[in-house]
Amino acid sequence: MSRDMPIRVRLYKSLLIIIAALTLSFLACGGALAAKTKLIVWGPIFTDRLQGWEAAFHKFEKAHPGVEVRMLSMNVGGMSAQKLMTAIVGNSPPDVILQGRHTIADWASRDTFLALDDYIAKDRSKPDGLKPEEYYPVAWDETIYKGKCYAIPNDVDDRILYYNKTIFRQAGLDPNKPPRTWEELMTYAKKLTVTDSQGNFKRLGFMPNFGNAWLYLYSWENGGEFMSADGKRCTMNSPENVEALKWMTDFCDAFGGQKKVNAFASGFKWNELDPFLIGQIAMKVDVSGIVCFTTRYNPGLDFGVAPPPVPAARLEGKGRFAGKDPYITWTGGFSWVIPRGARKPDLSWEFIKWMVSEEGERTVIGTQKKYEAGLKRPYVPYMCANARVNEKMIKEFLPRSPKLKMVLDLAISMLRHSRARPTVPVGQMLWDEHARAIDMAAMHVKSPKAALDEATIRVQRELNKIAERERLHRLNMAAVYGVLGVAMLAAGLLIRRKLKQLRGMGRLARREMFFGYLFVLPCILGFLIFTAGPIISSFIISFCDYDVLHPPLWVGLKNYQNLFGEDWYYVSKAMYNVGFLALFGIGLGMAVSLGIAMLLNVDIRGIKWYRTIFYMPSIVPVVANSILWVWILNPQSGLINIVWRFTLTNWFKLDAPLWLGSEQTAKPALVLMGLWGAGGGMILWLAGLKGIPSHLYEAAALDGAGWWGRLRHVTLPMLTPYIFYNMIMGTIAALQTFDSVYIMTNDGYGHSGGPVDSTLVPVLYLFNNAFGYFKMGYASAIAWIMFLIIVMLTVIQFKLASKWVHYGG
Repeated sequence: MSRDMPIRVRLYKSLLIIIAALTLSFLACGGALAAKTKLIVWGPIFTDRLQGWEAAFHKFEKAHPGVEVRMLSMNVGGMSAQKLMTAIVGNSPPDVILQGRHTIADWASRDTFLALDDYIAKDRSKPDGLKPEEYYPVAWDETIYKGKCYAIPNDVDDRILYYNKTIFRQAGLDPNKPPRTWEELMTYAKKLTVTDSQGNFKRLGFMPNFGNAWLYLYSWENGGEFMSADGKRCTMNSPENVEALKWMTDFCDAFGGQKKVNAFASGFKWNELDPFLIGQIAMKVDVSGIVCFTTRYNPGLDFGVAPPPVPAARLEGKGRFAGKDPYITWTGGFSWVIPRGARKPDLSWEFIKWMVSEEGERTVIGTQKKYEAGLKRPYVPYMCANARVNEKMIKEFLPRSPKLKMVLDLAISMLRHSRARPTVPVGQMLWDEHARAIDMAAMHVKSPKAALDEATIRVQRELNKIAERERLHRLNMAAVYGVLGVAMLAAGLLIRRKLKQLRGMGRLARREMFFGYLFVLPCILGFLIFTAGPIISSFIISFCDYDVLHPPLWVGLKNYQNLFGEDWYYVSKAMYNVGFLALFGIGLGMAVSLGIAMLLNVDIRGIKWYRTIFYMPSIVPVVANSILWVWILNPQSGLINIVWRFTLTNWFKLDAPLWLGSEQTAKPALVLMGLWGAGGGMILWLAGLKGIPSHLYEAAALDGAGWWGRLRHVTLPMLTPYIFYNMIMGTIAALQTFDSVYIMTNDGYGHSGGPVDSTLVPVLYLFNNAFGYFKMGYASAIAWIMFLIIVMLTVIQFKLASKWVHYGG
């Protein structure tokens, strides 16, 4: 480079060389990265397997050069059903999913997963081939739907009774003799329960539905079934199931009822503060795998395990239980599946084979055990669904602790007496309805028989619809396009007619109009594509049976008939609930926000800071706001109830409310939470107050009006336009209530709207049907009914506005 070259030119050249080098490096790296084949895996991330999985992924990557395994925690089997459906419809599904096994048939009925029979048959003779006969039958059977295998079981668990031996000794019970029958369980639970001087629980002996038992366990123990052998008839309301649910309800009643139990349970935490680990509950039925948390968070806990207690007649083999297993349990777990549309199904199959193979499981369990040992924590291996592999893993990695060995020995022995949830295409609804029946019966809203009768009818109705679906005809898209074409032609003729009327305009005016329409054209197209299009589509779909994954089937007015017929209870309940929230929420919200605005409508030093403080809660994100109020409204440790007990309970002997734990106070709790955001409306009221002429107040004062007279005859009449606006917008917002209800009333198992449907609102009902059961046609019908209600209420409000709304001038 010449020394005479200007320094600026030399700098430019150097900079260009550096940029070129960086660009080439980036392109080279991009090429290298592009060469990687990514295998995307969805599933829940289990903390007791995370390090083991990572090691297994790395080994798979080494055996398959150029492949990178990426696992995303999508909580598949719970809330992520919407994500999975969207991914498949959008042609961007993951390559492999770790799916809750009880949902396999539900998804397989929609052609969501690939059948794996061809892969199994092709590799059966290979050394690493998968052999169905090696798997525990109770796990393998859950993967079969209509004779085809749609998943490969990964792990297996079953339900056993855990009991705290230390608490047994304190209560004078033999720690080596756990309860064996339902009758003994009641006796033990009463002895183990401790209350304070006011009758509040300090410790519960046992609750039937705390842990992971559900009605499934007690019904099967009592000889009941939920579905017929052919899977076509729901038998949830069989006498055995009714008897089991009555036993669960009576058990709760013996300890003060479900509301009192819920109030105590509302203070429960998880992980290291699990109520069983810290002695808040003495016995529970839970999955065998939960023992890993026991060893992690309270390794010194002296506990025992036993088969879940059963009816005495079953243990003795009397009556209908003659020749039956004396004990019974039920099994769950996860399985690997390949979703429809996966771009690398062969590679996905190789990955699944590796993860369930003996070497793959040894890598996961062995690595995880080393990791836990580094943290000086004992490790209990999970049970593999492959019986041969499971036997080897247990022998290889059996924990030294006798009580941990005892857990595994019992869990494995109980697999011979285990049941699995029915593999039917309405598996999710069956689960939801059985959980709802428990809630209804325990809260004494319905008798056990009535609750199960109603649940059975709903599940059977859905089974019948699935059977009838084969006789339905596809939506005639030619007719739809024809109607839309006629509508567009009519619109074109109207536009042409309008243009003819403009021929008399001058050249400049026409030019201005042309460019005006040209500038608004993007907005018009956006409205037609992203607003009008979905609105028209939802209207058409509301007359169809549509699950998104298949073409819509024409059902006519059936969805609307169901809304006002067989599903009227849910529709009317949702309307009542949202009406309550609108009536009290809008009125109280406007009163509180107006009151705040009147207090802050003064010109003093620092008033802006006060206004900001009152306004800030209204901009808190709804998720954070909802979680905050769940804590505040906690019956045991919530701020409101703590203050309540120190004041109203001590002074007037008034018990603190259960808030979201009771159907009587759940809706008032939501209204109370809504007042937290009253500062948002304060801004509008302040603007209105500032616009009221001061001479009106002066004239009222001269006429002898006090503060009430000035408020009634000056402030409120001048604010009627603002009241009208708030009523319109508040009504629309109230009818669209969803997010806060969904978050605050979620029971942790995917159910919202409780207790006993007391917070079920229309949008939540729509959401459950659209994204829980994929009944998009039915959900669209709900949306159109809600739209018509909003329009009707808005029109009525506008019609009445002339009688009471006063505008200045």
